[in-house]
Amino acid sequence: MAQLETNKPTKVRVNKRRSNENLTGWLFAMPWVIGLLLFFGYPLLSSMYYSFTDFSILQSGEFIGLANYRELFQDDLFWISIYNTIYFAVFFVPLSIIFGVALAMVLNMKVKGMAVYRTIFFLPTLVPHVALAILWVWLLNPQFGLVNAMLGFVGIQGPPWLGSTFWSKPALILMSLWGIGQAVIIYLAGLSDISQEYYEAAEVDGATFLQKTFKITLPLLTPVIFFNLVMGFIGAFQQFTLPYAMTNGTGTPADSLTFYVMYLYDNAFSYFRMGYASAMAWILFLIILVLTSLVFWSSKKWVHYQGD
Repeated sequence: MAQLETNKPTKVRVNKRRSNENLTGWLFAMPWVIGLLLFFGYPLLSSMYYSFTDFSILQSGEFIGLANYRELFQDDLFWISIYNTIYFAVFFVPLSIIFGVALAMVLNMKVKGMAVYRTIFFLPTLVPHVALAILWVWLLNPQFGLVNAMLGFVGIQGPPWLGSTFWSKPALILMSLWGIGQAVIIYLAGLSDISQEYYEAAEVDGATFLQKTFKITLPLLTPVIFFNLVMGFIGAFQQFTLPYAMTNGTGTPADSLTFYVMYLYDNAFSYFRMGYASAMAWILFLIILVLTSLVFWSSKKWVHYQGD
């Protein structure tokens, strides 16, 4: 009995100390929790509600149910913006992975002064997107642009690029590929994480460079490729700054550079149709959610981790 009575106050003190520690932890976390609810949770729930209203900045909206969504599916420019965005994502994301991995493998070679070369390839990512757009508008000018001048030097007549509905999106993909330095850095980190023992064993077995690339490097790099694939699709579907800066928000020529987020922005801040724009935002969220879920589901079949 005496032992039980002695242990009881000890347990009370332990429980009280844990309660104090939990309270202290919540007090330290409260600024972050309040910020999360105030700047993320409230706007998220508000946008969901506004998507069912005709709310604008100038006046409070009335509840109109699914009218915004029905109007969206009958809006031709809505479908054009979806097509442009999907076109960009389908071509840019795979090309960014191919060029990013290839460039990372080149920059991973043991060559004198490689740090300088890595810095050079990373520098374009530091250029502001507006300045980048202005630079490429000049480079792709069909009359006096440097790109067409170089093509003409080898006997190729350059296309009109941003003046053509056919070449405008490939031109934008070319600009975006110029700034994949951040992805290259991530690939370099993944390459440095691959143990050299795999390559040494492959050399003993007489493996060629291509065999080592496709049997060792790429399979063990798939976790990094998977990460950049997910982030690439999310970023591609939110493409905004480059096309908006190049076309002054018009999406010319013939709306070939009107991307989904550009049209969403115009509805929200040019036409003050906040309810309509909120509906577009939630459709974009569902598209990205479904696409990301498919990538995660497929990753079980092609992503390989060291030690598995």
